[in-house]
Amino acid sequence: MAKRKHHHLISLLFFFLLTIPVYSRLTPSAIIREPLSLHLGRLLKSDGVESACEQTYGFLPCTETVLGNLFLILVYGFLMFKAATFLSSGSELMLEILGPGIVGGLFLPILGALPDALLILASGLSGSRETAQSQVLVGMGLLAGSTVLLLTLLWGTCVVVGKCDLSENSTSIDSQDTKGFNLTKSGVSTDKQTSDAAKIMGVSVLPFIIIQLPKVFKFNSAQRVFVLICLILSVLLVLAYAFYQIFQPWVQKRRLEYVRLKLLMSGILHHFESKFLTKLTKEDGSPDASAISNLFRAIDSDSDKKIARDELHAFLVGVQFEEMGLEKEGAVDQVMEDFDTSDNNLIEEEEFIAGISKWLREARRTVSISDNNSKSFLSDFHQRTRDEHNTLIDREDGEEEVVVNKKWTTIKASLFLLVGTVMAAAFADPLVDTVHNFSQATKIPSFFISFIAMPLATNSSEAVSAIIFASRKKQKTSSLTFSEIYGGVTMNNTMCLAVFLALVYVRHLTWDFSSEVLIILIVCIVMGLFTSFRTNFPLWTCFVAYLLYPFSLVLVYVLDYKFGWS
Repeated sequence: MAKRKHHHLISLLFFFLLTIPVYSRLTPSAIIREPLSLHLGRLLKSDGVESACEQTYGFLPCTETVLGNLFLILVYGFLMFKAATFLSSGSELMLEILGPGIVGGLFLPILGALPDALLILASGLSGSRETAQSQVLVGMGLLAGSTVLLLTLLWGTCVVVGKCDLSENSTSIDSQDTKGFNLTKSGVSTDKQTSDAAKIMGVSVLPFIIIQLPKVFKFNSAQRVFVLICLILSVLLVLAYAFYQIFQPWVQKRRLEYVRLKLLMSGILHHFESKFLTKLTKEDGSPDASAISNLFRAIDSDSDKKIARDELHAFLVGVQFEEMGLEKEGAVDQVMEDFDTSDNNLIEEEEFIAGISKWLREARRTVSISDNNSKSFLSDFHQRTRDEHNTLIDREDGEEEVVVNKKWTTIKASLFLLVGTVMAAAFADPLVDTVHNFSQATKIPSFFISFIAMPLATNSSEAVSAIIFASRKKQKTSSLTFSEIYGGVTMNNTMCLAVFLALVYVRHLTWDFSSEVLIILIVCIVMGLFTSFRTNFPLWTCFVAYLLYPFSLVLVYVLDYKFGWS
């Protein structure tokens, strides 16, 4: 938790550094006081020639050079990433106070999609109508790019890292991966509820179909009416999805289960290190097989070089499993399931070292810090998963949890939400302007830049989390991973589209995005049909997903620049 506070403070410091004054020596005899952003802007100009670019808000740096704009894209992209982090932290604390239900079903999904929505809004909110019509392609690029990224590159990667051997009935065998990269005999399996999530995602493309009807049937005069109809429909779909989660809480329970598995892993690792007061990793952060072997021998009370269920049960005394919604026996079952790859109901030393090493690597990737102190990053990982779990606890019994220092927690949550919202709103417009300027400097259409680059910033943390969970090679974790992907696409297709349609309607912009909408429809329909009616995905299916990504880019280019659709 301390690490997270430091990251927040660094981000706030960087934010204020953009506006504080600095001294710049312009001539030998004169020293003037000017904002750091103006000083940075001058450094980004090339050959000493004054740039004709327009500074956002009149003080943020701008440039017309390729490298300068690339640098600014990285800076503003990082700030948007930190804004999303503040929003996530604030929502976690607020949910800890208010609990799930309406908050978890409505509040959390909207906050998750807020950075994308603000970037889309910023793409056409300012400037003249002509400028907005040009820059709004950045918003459409982000909208299409996020959806395509999740359903192609991320989906395919989760199949690759999560693959297991397939049985005779094509169902994956948990933790067994001996077939290598066999395209038909290895793959992943999911459950029926994951298919239901894919079906919901498929329904969410309905507004994209309706908005194109005037173009298809040449009713151009009715285009504005259809924009309004689809705007209303998109808002209704967002509300319907939120209320579906509230009254059919399996979606929230699935998210809770997703977090609960991480909490079990972090709690046991934290318990191991706390009990032995020793590091389980080397100085470079990699798992220390020798230390893990010593831990194995400590648990193996009868020294038979195997850990039985009763030995593991006895060693886990002191872990607060009730906080995870698990009984100790259930936790022992989960550890045995993860570690006992030989299925003999015993954990051998090699299995124990491999299992603990895998958990440690997952913990370090989740925390993503450079500190090599094992105890530090495990404590941070445990605290993060505990906080995330607390925000999603299902209180069906109606009992309220006691929140320590509720007043201060409320203030802190409100500040995080306020700072995150302000940062996202403040830096969305500069990021869009910079992408537009970079497009002009490189002669690359802004749609392609935003399609490729911007989703990486707004979806990076979710992508890393999904890949880490898929790598556990279990049907349960694969199901949770793909459910999260389909949920993210659903919010893109409803909430983010609603923001884009509102922008088009209010600014009286021309709806001229046929090729962009087509790739969203193709990817969502193909992957939706592909995932809605099957639960087993052999390794070859990842190539279907991977190929859809370059296909989408090529299709837009051909339709827009060869056939003149736009």
